[in-house]
Amino acid sequence: MLKVNIRPHWEISFGAQPAMDTAALLGLLLGIQETGSIAQAAKAANLSYRYAWGLLREAETLFGESLLATGRGRGTQLTPLAQKLVWADRRISARLSPTLDSLASELESELGKITAEKLRMIRMDASHGFAVAALMVHLNKVELPVELRYRNSTDAVAALSRRECDLAGFHVPTGEFEQEMLDVYMRWLDPEQHCLIHVAVRDQGLFVAPRNPLGINGIADLARADVRFVNRQNGSGTRTLLSLMLNAAGVSCKSITGFHNAEFTHSAVAAYIASGMADVGVGVRTAAQRFNLGFIPLVRERYFFALSKAALQEPLMQQLIAVLQLPEYHKAVDKLTGYDAADTGRIFSLDEAFGPRRDA
Repeated sequence: MLKVNIRPHWEISFGAQPAMDTAALLGLLLGIQETGSIAQAAKAANLSYRYAWGLLREAETLFGESLLATGRGRGTQLTPLAQKLVWADRRISARLSPTLDSLASELESELGKITAEKLRMIRMDASHGFAVAALMVHLNKVELPVELRYRNSTDAVAALSRRECDLAGFHVPTGEFEQEMLDVYMRWLDPEQHCLIHVAVRDQGLFVAPRNPLGINGIADLARADVRFVNRQNGSGTRTLLSLMLNAAGVSCKSITGFHNAEFTHSAVAAYIASGMADVGVGVRTAAQRFNLGFIPLVRERYFFALSKAALQEPLMQQLIAVLQLPEYHKAVDKLTGYDAADTGRIFSLDEAFGPRRDA
């Protein structure tokens, strides 16, 4: 099966100087950060020791500042400039990777239409999440043709209602805010036509700096004058959930510094905070763990795929459901910090998942 990969790539230049390709440099700096050794980092990046030193000296000449600091008993460490470069790359990857993955999937589909691979594909529109990313790994292993578009939850279920996709990924909190969030999605979901596949349960909460130096405890603290916030984009399920929690706590968005600063993924929010550009944001526990941040749990939520009942009988959809029900995939989900695969792959009617509608 034809497969396309697109990855972020960036260069740095000053004035008329030739641009420096950052790919090898960043790999080297990340290795030094992890090992404290230039030799080990060069080996991990498949670079000769001599070439690695030359690359570092070239970058230091370009910036006019050192990238490395050494000290007795501490090995080699990154200077603040080098740390900024590493964090910039992580932020770029966290922000752009879902968009690039979507573009790659669309390109695979378009190329498939004009090559011998004229296959029927499952069109998946999904809110970005770690369980979905893990699912794509398993689907690619069995070469199941899926066209993935990462988009916010409301756009995904709206696309399903217009028959622009076959699966729509969205998430709903359990408990206090479930009904209000469900009301948003039920504008497009029809209990007579649609059903659900359970993907995972996950934790949503506040990301804070390690050891929580500002003593942030909950939603009310977002309005503090000494707290800088970074939000998710308009239309995302996480931002909608945040609005419900702010209303319940009596907190005005106008009182929150940085409320209109938005990132498009949980990882991008975590990278923003980890790089020191904000103090707090909302997202899933997995992203906090991957960026070594503190995490304050707020709600548990369930992530579902919505689909038409008729699609359950289609051979490709049956294959996808079989992958969702594989023990190997369940293990992959359970390994994600803050995720639970107890009901992964189970099929529900809307009434079974949420109970009869109060306005039914």
